[in-house]
Amino acid sequence: MRSILNQIKRENQYLICILSVSIVASLCLFTRDYLDYKIVGYLLLVVVSLLATFLDILPVLLSAILSALIMNFFFLKPYYTFHISNAEDSLLLFLFFLIALINGVLTYRIRKAEKILQIKELRINTMKLYDALLDSLSHELRTPISTIMGSIDTIQSKTLTISEENKQKLYSEIEKASLRLNHQVENLLNMSRLESGVIQPKMDWCDLKELVYNVLDTLKDDLQFHKVVVVADENLPLFKLDYGLMEQIIYNLVFNASQYTPKGAKIEIKVEYNPDIDFEYNPDKLMPCVITISDDGGGFPEAEIDKVFDKFYRLQNSKTGGTGLGLSIVKGFVEAQNGKITLENKEEGGSAFKIYFPTLVMNTAAISNE
Repeated sequence: MRSILNQIKRENQYLICILSVSIVASLCLFTRDYLDYKIVGYLLLVVVSLLATFLDILPVLLSAILSALIMNFFFLKPYYTFHISNAEDSLLLFLFFLIALINGVLTYRIRKAEKILQIKELRINTMKLYDALLDSLSHELRTPISTIMGSIDTIQSKTLTISEENKQKLYSEIEKASLRLNHQVENLLNMSRLESGVIQPKMDWCDLKELVYNVLDTLKDDLQFHKVVVVADENLPLFKLDYGLMEQIIYNLVFNASQYTPKGAKIEIKVEYNPDIDFEYNPDKLMPCVITISDDGGGFPEAEIDKVFDKFYRLQNSKTGGTGLGLSIVKGFVEAQNGKITLENKEEGGSAFKIYFPTLVMNTAAISNE
C-alpha cells in the first residue's frame, strides 16, 4: 500500500489530502449538534497522521492547515466564520494546528528514516548476495578455465612427449571444461534476460521426447554414473512451447540432479498429458503438459524447499561450488510460458520437480493415420 501511494504524483497527493479531510469533516458536520468539537479535532488529527504515513511532506502540511481552518469555520462558535468568540477556543485551535503540524512532520521524518534504513539494509544484503556470487563464480569459472589452460599447455609443451591416446584425453577434458564454462555463462546471460524482462517465448511445435534425449546426450558425461530413465508415451503429441527455453529448463534440472545425487542414483524424466479435456469448455484447446524430473537421492531439507528457486540461493549443507542461479532460471523460464513448477520430497526418498504447462497439442499419430 505504501509503495503504491509513494508512486502517486504530487498533484494527486494534494487531491487525496483535500478529499480525506473533507470527507471526515462532512461526516462530523452531520453530527455536530451531538458531537463535541474536541472529538472532531481528534478525528482530524488521526487523518493527518495517516496521511503523513503515506504521502509527501507538503501535502501533509496542507492537510494540517485545512483541518485547522475547517475546525474554525464549521465546529467553533460562531459557525461559518473565522472569528473565535473566546480565548480558550483560540488556544485550542492553535494547539490543534501545532499538534497536527508536528505530528505530520514527525511521522513523515520517521517514514523517511525507515526508508533510508531499508535502503541501507538492501544494499548490505545486495553486497552479501554479490559476494556469494563472486565467490561461487571464482570457483565455477576458475576450475574449467584452469583445466583448459593446463591441458593446452601440456599439449603444446615441447619438453614432454605425449601419446596420441593421452592427447585425446586432454582434448576430451578441454571439451568438458568448455561445456561447463559455457553452461555458467549461459546461466548468467539467462538471469540477465530475466532481470531485464526481455524474455519473449517463441512458441512452436515441440517434440518433447526428442528434446529430452538431446539434453541427455549433451549431459552424457555428467550422467555416466547415474541411471537415467525416460518415461513417455509412444504416441506423445507435439506441444506448442518455446524449444530453447524448454531445453534450458530440462538441462538445468537434470544437471542439478546429476550434481547433487550420489553415484548410482536414479534420475527419471516423465512427460505426460491429459487427453480427456472437454473442448466444449476449452475453446483454446489447451491441454496440461506435465514434466516430472525426479531422483532417489537425499532430497531437499524441508525448511529450505521454499527457497530453492530464489536467485543466488544455495543449500546450507551443499557441496562447494554452484552459483545458485540454475533453479531460479528454471522458474523464470517456466513462468514465461505461463507454466508452474513445484518441488517436493518423495516419501520413498529423493525429490521430484513437477512442471505444468497449459498448451496446445498436435496429435502426430492422428496426422500419420490420415
